[in-house]
Amino acid sequence: MTYNELRKDYLLNRWVVSATERARRPNDFVKPKTVQAKADTCPLCPGNEHMTPPAVLTYLRTERGTRKDREEGNFRFKTWLVRTVPNMFPAFTPPKNPSDAQNIMQNENFGKAIGHHEVLIETPNHNDHPPDTPLPQLINVIDAYKDRLIEISSKPYVKYVQIFRNHGVEAGASLSHPHSQIIAVPFLPTIPGEEMAASKTYFDHHGSCIFCDITNKEKQTERHILENDYFEVFAPYASVHPVEFWIVPKHHATNILDHSLDETHSFAQTLQTTLKALKVLVNDPPYNFGIHQAINEDSRGWYHWHVEVYPHLAIWAGFEKSTGMYINTITPETAAQELRKIIQT
Repeated sequence: MTYNELRKDYLLNRWVVSATERARRPNDFVKPKTVQAKADTCPLCPGNEHMTPPAVLTYLRTERGTRKDREEGNFRFKTWLVRTVPNMFPAFTPPKNPSDAQNIMQNENFGKAIGHHEVLIETPNHNDHPPDTPLPQLINVIDAYKDRLIEISSKPYVKYVQIFRNHGVEAGASLSHPHSQIIAVPFLPTIPGEEMAASKTYFDHHGSCIFCDITNKEKQTERHILENDYFEVFAPYASVHPVEFWIVPKHHATNILDHSLDETHSFAQTLQTTLKALKVLVNDPPYNFGIHQAINEDSRGWYHWHVEVYPHLAIWAGFEKSTGMYINTITPETAAQELRKIIQT
């Protein structure tokens, strides 16, 4: 009798059963193409700008290149490359007055959800998701991430900024038009907090960044997917999600602001290549990705930003929800092998 493998996350106190005994291939998860949210009128499409709040950031094409601007009142730009607007139904909202920002927690059980919640509209074209959009447009999106991160992280009440993308109804996308979201919160959430604490502990004991060490190790394993001059992509050892993968910069950096123009362009190319491989492998599945990064200067030496991509190919049931332990029926080694095949063809 052989056993499935019990694996622990690199940083988090989280365990995964890598089900080698009931292992499946990615093709076993192929379903009809991802269901996209439908709306009679898309509020994110050109011509419908009046259906959103004024953009806090707009990229406009001019004869001299890209110009940045913002909208006020009832005015809306009609020709744009990228728009970032406040979410119509925000989870977190900016403070209305200084005292709100200074007294976020009113007591130990109740606090105000002060922060920011924005929608970054990635393209005027309704169907141009990252695998298929022109690369310069995806670079615009990443540049807009950086612009908003600079602005939002400067607020004294913001302690963490999460940039993420939901693709497909099953992954939480309520609109099918290509868009990302940015949520800024007045505290450090659980998973980033645990990552940062573990990174700091590792640095104190070893004098090096745990993500740098993980990246150097994983590029020599069967979990390696892609390497270029600036990034390493791999399926993490204790993958929770079938066909999960991480994109990690080779150059140690705390957040996406700490990169050169070439590295930003390489990030766009790496993101597009890997998301396209995922689309081909399992027929454009629903997925989420999140950029894990830190905005506090103290973490610069020991925290390392990265992207985690989570395909929605499994349903968590009673065991997972009750225990916080997960069963993954596609080993990360198999996922990496299949993604490598597609990227190399």
